Amino acid sequence: MMSVLAQNWWAFVARGVFGVLFGLIALFMPGVTMLSLVLVFAAYAIADGAFAIVAAFRAANAGERWGLLTFEGLVSIAAGVVAAAWPGLTVIFFVALVAVWALITGSLMFGLGLNMESGHGRGWVIVGALASIVYGIALVIAPAIGALVLTWWIGAYALVFGVAMIVLAIQLRTKFKASPLGQAMTGTA
Repeated sequence: MMSVLAQNWWAFVARGVFGVLFGLIALFMPGVTMLSLVLVFAAYAIADGAFAIVAAFRAANAGERWGLLTFEGLVSIAAGVVAAAWPGLTVIFFVALVAVWALITGSLMFGLGLNMESGHGRGWVIVGALASIVYGIALVIAPAIGALVLTWWIGAYALVFGVAMIVLAIQLRTKFKASPLGQAMTGTA
């Protein structure tokens, strides 16, 4: 699979550039782009899915594993289409989903913490549980602020992911240029 990935290093550059651009927009223009961010995310998810499917087809043609890349691509495209079709609902749904998740997992962690023996991390479990519960309540009380903060977190994630993809692309390109096929294509053999 590495040889196919190395040949397609440029797809990782594209994924990385899209990730970095998406992250910068989310971090530096959150108020203006909250709803439009959903559309930017939709475009990013669709492009990311398309590049993953391209890599999957190339892996399949080379007789290598391709199933997970295809599934990842289809999930990304589906998420992008849903987000583009209902941007306002996507923001509201996402904040509500995170709020419910934080409340449920926080409550379960709190129960776990109460049932743990003292001195085995019980205090930290309870602190983490209370943080989740408070976060969930805050999202229910002020979903717009929650959406803004989530926008920043998504931006930070996309920025880190994008940089990671670009670094990976550089490493894959180096591997490809050193391979016999890369040397033949660049005429350095």
